[in-house]
Amino acid sequence: MIRISAVIITYNEEKNIDRCLQSLQGVADEIIVVDSFSDDNTKALCEKYNVIFIEHPFEGYGQQKNFGNSMAAYDYILCLDADEALSEALKKLLLEFKDVPTADIISMKRLTNYCGQWIRYSGWYPDIKTRLWKKDITHWNNSKVHEVLEIVPNARRLFLDADILHFSYYTVEEHKDRVVKYAHLAAMTMAEKGKTISNPMIYIKTAFKFLRNYFLYLGFLDGKNGFVICRMSAYETYLKYSELFERNKKARH
Repeated sequence: MIRISAVIITYNEEKNIDRCLQSLQGVADEIIVVDSFSDDNTKALCEKYNVIFIEHPFEGYGQQKNFGNSMAAYDYILCLDADEALSEALKKLLLEFKDVPTADIISMKRLTNYCGQWIRYSGWYPDIKTRLWKKDITHWNNSKVHEVLEIVPNARRLFLDADILHFSYYTVEEHKDRVVKYAHLAAMTMAEKGKTISNPMIYIKTAFKFLRNYFLYLGFLDGKNGFVICRMSAYETYLKYSELFERNKKARH
């Protein structure tokens, strides 16, 4: 049987962390929480569980997760965000995998709850994520937003047909705040890589994002919240490329 180290990064996650940690009980043999000096009850809630709680300055999502991974003692690393939890079906499959480990890289589905509704379309599901891997064969890149795992070639892969439960946004206002933050970080990253965009392409990409998610990805089947999600995705695209356009202009001058 293998052992699993769960790694979670946090900052002011008192709304979510208890649910996340509870779902790991009986599955993770070690839980490491890397916290960016929360000023709410995150630390106190973590102390209810047998976790390794480490306060570490935030340098970026990928960097923070890599730091947590470096603290892991066991064979495999399970990465969860604080607003996620393992479903019962996924817990069962993970326990079976621990008995018979047949892969180095394990992916699973993620089902998101938006303002109280489970979202099954809108480009948000099945949202396949790699969240369990053999230690030392992969790491997160240093992207400022939407960090990506860099995986060694020829790694053995496995897909578990069960869900991580993602409790993303409790209000539309919270979603909008996150959209603005992520768009800014994405624009910075693209500008640093020398990417450019023309003014007409901003609107083409924005329209495409909404039409794709709402019609091709069946966002309309998610009802009112599906429309809001698709609109917010398009808005993030608009903000991201608008800021990139302005950065391009400043660089030229």
